[in-house]
Amino acid sequence: MPRYRLAPTLEQEQTLLGHCAHARYVWNLAVEQHGFWSRHRRGGAPGYSEQSRQLTAARAEFAWLRAGSQTVQQQALRDFAQAMGNFFAGTHRRPTWRKQGVHEGFRQVGVKPHQVERLSRKWGAVLVPKCGWVRFRLSRPVPAGVKSYRVTRDRAGRWHVAFAHVPPSLPGPGDGTVIGVDRGVTVSAALSTGDLLKIPGLTPGETRRLRLLARRLGRARRGSSRRARLKAALARLRARESDRRKNWVEQTSTMLAHGFEVIGVEDLNIRGMTRSAKGTLERPGRNIAAKAGLNRGILAGGWAVLVERLEDKAPGRVYKINPAYTSQRCSACRIIDPKARESQARFRCRSCGFACNADVNAARNIAHETALLCTLVDTAAGPAVAARGRPGSPGRTNREPQPLLIS
Repeated sequence: MPRYRLAPTLEQEQTLLGHCAHARYVWNLAVEQHGFWSRHRRGGAPGYSEQSRQLTAARAEFAWLRAGSQTVQQQALRDFAQAMGNFFAGTHRRPTWRKQGVHEGFRQVGVKPHQVERLSRKWGAVLVPKCGWVRFRLSRPVPAGVKSYRVTRDRAGRWHVAFAHVPPSLPGPGDGTVIGVDRGVTVSAALSTGDLLKIPGLTPGETRRLRLLARRLGRARRGSSRRARLKAALARLRARESDRRKNWVEQTSTMLAHGFEVIGVEDLNIRGMTRSAKGTLERPGRNIAAKAGLNRGILAGGWAVLVERLEDKAPGRVYKINPAYTSQRCSACRIIDPKARESQARFRCRSCGFACNADVNAARNIAHETALLCTLVDTAAGPAVAARGRPGSPGRTNREPQPLLIS
């Protein structure tokens, strides 16, 4: 979904905050209702139709709720119904509470073509219920035929509007090239071509300021204006880091989708890898500080969003490979040696003497497994690939590697 920076006036911003509060309130009411129903009632909880009738009755009774947009509040109920459907389908987690200052946003559907206008070369405007025309920065052309949009406010106080649109996939080179991508903490993405890519995070000066602000925030009194200013300053630094990460992911995924026909990545359980190591009172965890630092490094590396954007831009051309032995196998002689990785950055095979960067060696193993998993049928026709094993289903291979261990 293409996103644009909104520029509301002070009066429009107050109305937008009211829409966000109403949508969040209706969502939390639905969460509470379903939680109560599952604990104390039998049968299915009320669906969207029943909840919509309850919302109409609530709007007739409470003036502050009636002052908001009915379409915004009803759409929050529709979004909750969709979230519950995804939960019961097993694709998403159960919907949880939304918090003020964190989940600020609402969705508007049924958008007509005349409700989005271009004002000049740099500015456009969108019609928001009870706000009128709100200007946004026209950083790229607005897709034609949009039917809905979502307005959000991040923790740094910036407003954005995202128009629902599925962009076309990017074409590959059509030359049958295969590349492996190894994701890491020190090196964000190592390619089988030998390139080492690193996400540009905060500068040393910005990192020092982040730590200083965090210490000041810990000493600030809750509810004070000083604490609010410190939280806003921290949010601006975090938003700067997040913007750089998103920009790097977009550029890297576009480069890979355009430059290579087939892309291989490891099939990693990132949610399980970043699970907290605190444990319980009966069974406390070990090395909690080190594990917490590793979790932060994994999440800051954008592992999941990189693969997600690759699958969006190159559908059917991204293969997930079993990660077993990719870091221990020699990409030259294919022998597995747990002691061949001498350090984080150096790999040296004790059998054939091959030496290179450890992450690049893993990326080459991923590329080799990807080439075995898929067969390029016709390079002139584009990404016509057939998977070995289950036909037509790129994904994790069922062929387990046969280790040749060196004692």
